[in-house]
Amino acid sequence: MNAVRSARELGLVACEACGAVWRLPPDDAGDAVCRRCRARVHSRKPRSLERTWAFLIAAAILYLPANLIPIMKTATLMEQREDTIMSGVIALWRAGSPEIAIIVFAASIVVPIAKIVILAFLLITTQRRWAWRPAARTRLYRAIEFVGYWSMLDVFVVALLVALVHFRSFADVQPGGGAVAFAAVVVLTMVASKSFDPRLIWDRRPAAVSMPP
Repeated sequence: MNAVRSARELGLVACEACGAVWRLPPDDAGDAVCRRCRARVHSRKPRSLERTWAFLIAAAILYLPANLIPIMKTATLMEQREDTIMSGVIALWRAGSPEIAIIVFAASIVVPIAKIVILAFLLITTQRRWAWRPAARTRLYRAIEFVGYWSMLDVFVVALLVALVHFRSFADVQPGGGAVAFAAVVVLTMVASKSFDPRLIWDRRPAAVSMPP
């Protein structure tokens, strides 16, 4: 059975803007222009690993204040309190809303951590050119891309909590600084997944792709 050759090995590149496929000249530096829509075409995303690492590290750093700084401040006639994501989950559970508590925990704790860990795993294995189960790693990336479409659910949860408290009691609810950091984590993880080029997973031999040492 003949080995499957990649489009890059055949000198072909697809335009991400219009989908046209072109044959690149042998001496092309990887910065060609689509002859149909005039967009830049690349066989691999330029500096994909560096940019993905940068966005992912920034997201991991901001994840700490997103969970340590209060995400919501509530003031009622009886008390004033500030809740982080985890304390809000505990409060919802104790208040008799386990379903909402589970949704908040999954959307605000499990999903961001899973995205950061899986993207870091894909970056490390791709950077070291591991040959271990590339199809499985590609499926992992597709899962991250699918979750990315629902990433704004994390931010929506905060708005849901604010509306829920207003609906159930006479209270003044304001988002805290943790909400800003949390929204930044969501955006950065989405951008990081978009910056990663999954075609690098299948590259076996050294290629003209800039990577960190």
